[in-house]
This record gives sequence, structure tokens and C-alpha cells, in this order.
Amino acid sequence: MAVFRTGNPALSEKTFQDVVRTAGGTMTLQGTVNKTGISLLIVMAGAIITWNMEQPILLLLVGAIGGAILGFVTVFKKDWAPITTPIYAFLEGLVLGAISRMYDRQVEGIVPIAVGLTMGTLGALLLAYTSRLIKVTQNFRLGVFAATGAIALLYLVSMVLGFFGIRIPLIHEAGPIGILFSVVVVVIASLNLVLDFDFIERGAAMGAPKYMEWYGAFGLLVTLIWLYLEILRLLAKIMGKNRR
Repeated sequence: MAVFRTGNPALSEKTFQDVVRTAGGTMTLQGTVNKTGISLLIVMAGAIITWNMEQPILLLLVGAIGGAILGFVTVFKKDWAPITTPIYAFLEGLVLGAISRMYDRQVEGIVPIAVGLTMGTLGALLLAYTSRLIKVTQNFRLGVFAATGAIALLYLVSMVLGFFGIRIPLIHEAGPIGILFSVVVVVIASLNLVLDFDFIERGAAMGAPKYMEWYGAFGLLVTLIWLYLEILRLLAKIMGKNRR
């Protein structure tokens, strides 16, 4: 049996192993697409709330902390996904709305561009995957997994150093190196979408239980949120630099 591997922590190698079998039917690709669409609409609803607030810090904290907790709960209790995924989507929407508003105040008009690029990337990669223009080989999986892990480690180190007032030079700045770094991260985040498509397709082929459609939607949501935030950072570096 081929080994399942993806950089997305929500869709790890063991995601479809030892799941609780139910009598409610099996996972389908169309069902996962539908749940993903519903989840994105819920994200938008949450984002609208904090976008229109002058001081969304409280809801930002609630969304960030609550979303992190629900994310871990969903990973370890996959059969709860039909309940936890919509709530997670709403909480993350609160976070994205507040963050997006902050970026928009710095660079006006950046958010619609970031949303369009995120959705465009999703559509383009889904088309490329379904038409088999992109083939997910074992080396492809391992390469994306390793690159994603390296980025996660770098972000973790940067966060820890930040507590001590130490900032990793260049990568967070709007110079050529900072922009190149963001481009690389956006590419890696995008490639994780391809792995997510492949992983969900394999889960459906294995006859995973119906509730895994919501879990698959949750996994895609995790990657899409990461991709959107990275595109926002990249655009802020490029557009902010050009306006100086």
C-alpha cells in the first residue's frame, strides 16, 4: 500500500486509519466539495463581523484561541468534524476578518486581490490535479512535506525569538530576500492543496465514513487559510514597497 503523506497536519498519514465506521454512508469527493463550500461561506460570515468593527481585538483573540482549540479537537476526534468544522470555520473567519482589515488599512485594496489570488490558485490547482497535469508521486509528497516542515520550524523559531526581542533579519522585510521568501512559502502552501486533493481522493476510494467529508473540508480549510495569509504578506511586501 502506498504511504499517504501531506504537509497539512490535519491530513496526516494516519488520518484515514482507525476511523470509526458508521452506517451513515461513505465519503465522496462531491460531498467533500460541498462541505468545503459551506465552510468557506461560514468563514466569510465570521470575517464580515470583525471586518466592520473598529476594535475587533476581543473577537480576534476569541477566534484565535477558540479556533486553535477546536482545530486540535477535530484532529483527534475526527467523528466530531460535522460539528467542529463549521464552528472552526466561523472562529477562523473572525480572525481573518480582523487581520484582513489591518492589512487593508496599511495597503488599501489588498484584500480583494488576496482573496482572488487564493481562490484562483485553488481553482487552477484543482483543474491541474483533476486533469492529471500534476502527478502526485511519492517523491512529490516527501518534498512538499519536508519543505512545509522546514517553514513551520522557521516560523516557530521566529516566534520564540520574538519573545526575547530578537527578529530574524530579511525574511520579514519588504526587500528582495523577504519577497522571495514569501513567494517560496506561497508556492509551498499551494502545493499542499494538491496533496490535500490527492489525500481526499484516496480517502473516498477507501470508503471512509461519511463524516470524513467534513474532516476533509476542515483539512482543506487549514491549507486555504494558510495560503491566504501568506498571499496577504507577499502582497503587503510588494505593494507597500511600491507605494513608498
